[in-house]
Amino acid sequence: MNDTDEAPPPHRAIRSFVLRAGRTTVGQARALETLGPRYLVPYQTTPLDLAATFGRDAPTVLEIGFGMGDATAHIAALRPETNFLGCEVHPPGVGALLKLIGERGLANLRIVQHDAVEVLDHMLAPGSLAGVHIFFPDPWHKLRHHKRRLIQPPFVQKLVSRLAPGGYLHCATDWEPYAQQMLAVLGANPDLRNTADGYAPRPDYRPPTKFERRGLRLGHGVWDLVFQRR
Repeated sequence: MNDTDEAPPPHRAIRSFVLRAGRTTVGQARALETLGPRYLVPYQTTPLDLAATFGRDAPTVLEIGFGMGDATAHIAALRPETNFLGCEVHPPGVGALLKLIGERGLANLRIVQHDAVEVLDHMLAPGSLAGVHIFFPDPWHKLRHHKRRLIQPPFVQKLVSRLAPGGYLHCATDWEPYAQQMLAVLGANPDLRNTADGYAPRPDYRPPTKFERRGLRLGHGVWDLVFQRR
């Protein structure tokens, strides 16, 4: 290649996250060090043995982007009969959830600190999940950024392929235009059926976040969507 040749643009793979700045606290770092070896599942390019990972054979629910893990820990404590696998890339959030696991003794929770798209592609076998939770994903407000939204037809089809028949997909957002897009995309998938007439009531297991409670007080909406694989 001579000096006038231009290198081709690098290939940009689809990702389920955007890197954010954040500082890991002392408590989170300690949880990563002491509890990480037990509850963190290393990324691998072969299907995960879920029964071996959790030490039991039970329905498994995947949560994509659990943030600081408050809702995840709440739901895991509320549903001890279910295994929960959380995907999050940000160390402060992973450390925070590990800290909650230790404080609450949550034996039914494991974490993969990796991009959920690659986890779905390589670590989760078709039909292996009883459910998927996606709560308050980045709405990408600007029109030119809508293509970055997670809930798009190809990604939803990937999720559906990992759900067992009768498994569910639960999404929640506080951004109405994104809720409308979610409803349209999920409703167009022939392998899914809506469990409600439009948006669903918030299931009892999903706790309202502090931002959600504040938003509701200010008159802002929150929309839940619960679809089931046929």
